[in-house]
Amino acid sequence: MSLVRVHNFAVSLDGFGTGEGQSLETPFGHASHRLHEWFFPTRAFREMSGQADGSRGVDDAYASKWGAGIGVEIMGRNKFGHQRGPWEDDGWTGWWGDNPPFHTPVVVLTHYERAPIEMQGGTTFHFLDAEPKEALEFARSLAGDLDVRIGGGVSTVRQFLAADLVDHMHIAVVPIVLGRGERLWDGLEGLDEGYDIESVTAPSGVTHLTLTRTSSAA
Repeated sequence: MSLVRVHNFAVSLDGFGTGEGQSLETPFGHASHRLHEWFFPTRAFREMSGQADGSRGVDDAYASKWGAGIGVEIMGRNKFGHQRGPWEDDGWTGWWGDNPPFHTPVVVLTHYERAPIEMQGGTTFHFLDAEPKEALEFARSLAGDLDVRIGGGVSTVRQFLAADLVDHMHIAVVPIVLGRGERLWDGLEGLDEGYDIESVTAPSGVTHLTLTRTSSAA
């Protein structure tokens, strides 16, 4: 069976995966872009932006694993956009422009379903009201034999972890303290017992944690 993976998910030293106060102007709230400054110089990110340069060090080695073998992404509505409640702006198609970087189907979890949105480059957003297990079944029907990536935001990743559905996870621990926002690890006591965990610190100061489900937990 295909794997369920999380990649390039950044948290602060105090465990926050996003800041407080998301809006159209501030997608990550008061955290701004500080959680992702390690990612922007990498070759992997620059290629997503249509550029050929970028760093090739430790940060890029982890960042570049984001897309390989992925057939679909699942994301929460907060990652897709800033709106809450019923869709007041059906013209909103995400933060990423006409050609989003996913190039696969994307399942957006929301209590307010709507018709799929087909974008350039192979990305189609599907809107689904479902619990994690049901959402995963639908995502796998779109992914074929390829893996499923849980893309965020924080509550979406946490829900899939709580449901014991994540096989592999890369967390980038960024050396900043946010103090407020949404914490990844809340309610997940004992999670580490089901994973083999490796840690590598990059010259940028970011610590890359890799959690891979143990064979006994599979």
